[in-house]
Amino acid sequence: MPTSHSAALADRSAQVRHRRRTGSVARLHRPLTWMALVMAALTVTSLVGLLVDDRMLLGESVWLKPLKFGFAFALYGLTLAWLLSLPHKGSRATWWLGTTFAVAGVLDVGFIAVQAARGTFSHFNNFDTDPVNEIGQRIFMSGVPGLFLANLVIVVIVSWQRLVDRPTARAIHFGLALAVAGMAMGYLMGYTGKQLVRDTDGKVVELIAGHTVVDPASRDLSPRDAAPGMPITNWSTIGGDLRVPHFVGLHGIQILLLTVIVLAWLAPRYPWLRAERTRAAVVGVLALGYTGLLAIAFTQAMRAQPLIHPDATTLTSFAGLTAGVVLLLGAVYWRARTNMYLEADDPASDTDTMPLPLTPSLATHTPGARI
Repeated sequence: MPTSHSAALADRSAQVRHRRRTGSVARLHRPLTWMALVMAALTVTSLVGLLVDDRMLLGESVWLKPLKFGFAFALYGLTLAWLLSLPHKGSRATWWLGTTFAVAGVLDVGFIAVQAARGTFSHFNNFDTDPVNEIGQRIFMSGVPGLFLANLVIVVIVSWQRLVDRPTARAIHFGLALAVAGMAMGYLMGYTGKQLVRDTDGKVVELIAGHTVVDPASRDLSPRDAAPGMPITNWSTIGGDLRVPHFVGLHGIQILLLTVIVLAWLAPRYPWLRAERTRAAVVGVLALGYTGLLAIAFTQAMRAQPLIHPDATTLTSFAGLTAGVVLLLGAVYWRARTNMYLEADDPASDTDTMPLPLTPSLATHTPGARI
């Protein structure tokens, strides 16, 4: 009887520990989740606006900018909400930082949507004395740094901790660092020079900067951001466009987490991927490659070169990056196959296989442990 009672207590204790481990995953960061839902609603509203509103700003629908910002913030907000739901040290601080990010995001993107509905500019429109614009620019001046700093401090807190399995942890650390870099590159848009543009009512508006980078020697007040751009994204075809590295950096974390999922799905089919350390190495190589891609996109934009018109320098850099990634992946594959053969000869060996990512209960180390 005592043995049965002890077993029941042990089982109950195990269930409690399991709920503690998995319950935090179910409770996504609430403010960030609400922000993502608001952004998703804005995305749908902007899609409708694209269909029913024919007003244009800088050669694109007034609703394209809130559509892109709404979608990007919904995606990043959900990613950050999931990340902060994982057990980690400093969770109280990261909760408040996530809340700051959510509030600042709603205010900033909300102003973008308001200005779009009014048929005028949100970014770089500092000289317009309209009361709504003046209030919105003050929001921008505080909200944008708030977004950047909140994300930066979250990176500092999380990057020293092992939250999940090794491949996912590596994707999170690299992805957050890429996001910070992408946000920082957005600040450089403020140094591209003034331009004169028109709002939907034909009123001339002076913008202090823009996203298109042109040769300083040929820079004037002409509306360079209004030049025809690429389909869908409207990225510049007459000069460099800082929105390209901004986009690449911000969404690196989603690309890397998707890579983790794909590798876990492939692991049962390809034995060399079954070891957790091998998948972590693959993620690391691809993360380095993605960082190189961000660097190439950034230097291409700063050299006033359109994305679709790369020169020999850009093409050579990309070819070298591709070759480096292929060689490193080959080295990872060779090491994994070698280890498989060695372990096959050693019955006592134990390969650390972890086929499913993205859950803290699968981590081999305690939450908060350093990598």
